[in-house]
Amino acid sequence: MSNNKSPFILLLLLITNLSYGQFTDVINSNRPGESQAAFSVGKTVFQAELGFSGFREDHFDYNYEASGFGSELTLRYGAFFEQLEFIADLSYQNESYSIPDITNEHRSGLRQTTIGAKFLVYDPYKNYEEKPNLRSWKANHKFSWRQFIPAIGVYGGVNLDLSNNKFSRYGLLQNKKTSLKGMIITQNQFGKFVFVTNIILDRFPAQKSIDFVVTLTRGFNSRWSGFIESQGYNSSYYTDILFRGGAAYLVAQNIQVDASLGTNLKNTPSLVFVGAGLAWRFDANYNEVMLRIPKEEKSKDEKKKDKKKEKAKKRLDAIDAGEKVK
Repeated sequence: MSNNKSPFILLLLLITNLSYGQFTDVINSNRPGESQAAFSVGKTVFQAELGFSGFREDHFDYNYEASGFGSELTLRYGAFFEQLEFIADLSYQNESYSIPDITNEHRSGLRQTTIGAKFLVYDPYKNYEEKPNLRSWKANHKFSWRQFIPAIGVYGGVNLDLSNNKFSRYGLLQNKKTSLKGMIITQNQFGKFVFVTNIILDRFPAQKSIDFVVTLTRGFNSRWSGFIESQGYNSSYYTDILFRGGAAYLVAQNIQVDASLGTNLKNTPSLVFVGAGLAWRFDANYNEVMLRIPKEEKSKDEKKKDKKKEKAKKRLDAIDAGEKVK
């Protein structure tokens, strides 16, 4: 199984107005992929994302087999700023682990626990309004280079070993009780597609791992969306690239269900895993935050036209009132 608990992106697929900040009309879930989105859930919003998975792992060189199931719970809460959220990730695993003629073990516990916070550093659509051209259909549908400017977020957290290193073959903490995790997040929206990248420094300094997750999500309609994803690990203990895909269905504005499956390409070890999950949002305490768009300065000609219109309106109002007009 993969080491990170991260997300899917139903985030900007159904967004209604980018000038309203982080909060969207529908739930902004990171399930069922492993990447984190740049945007937060919104100030005072609480969100829970729960997943269940089954897996099988076979190692060709060490000749071991492992299979079992796990669950992942992510708790997200927006506080202090619209751009800030606090995140707790808990990952439980229950497995059978065996080496023929040598050992046959069963183990269970919290495989990984991470507590951290994410902050949106830059939003390319904040204080930006794309005005329609009333005279040209072509101008309104031309290619926009702005979509290549990503939203940028940063994440910092602490990994806690609460399982006494039961799952040491993953190289999680190697007998270290704590380690640090940091991440740079970028996010672009290309029409119905959302492209997210995570560059991750994990388990630092206990066993430094430089990882990545790249996720492409597409909204098919107001209910369904699907994704494909690649995730890579690179440390002295473990290197691998995983691939996964899946779909999410919006049951209600604040409830989403999902399913996914994935594998890797090598046999040291080979991995196959499937999962399903649910995301739920509580937003009754949310107060809408409007980000003001700065007013454009009018030219002298436009100001003169406005004055003429104002004078003409006053004359018409005077005539309607039966007053004499000079």
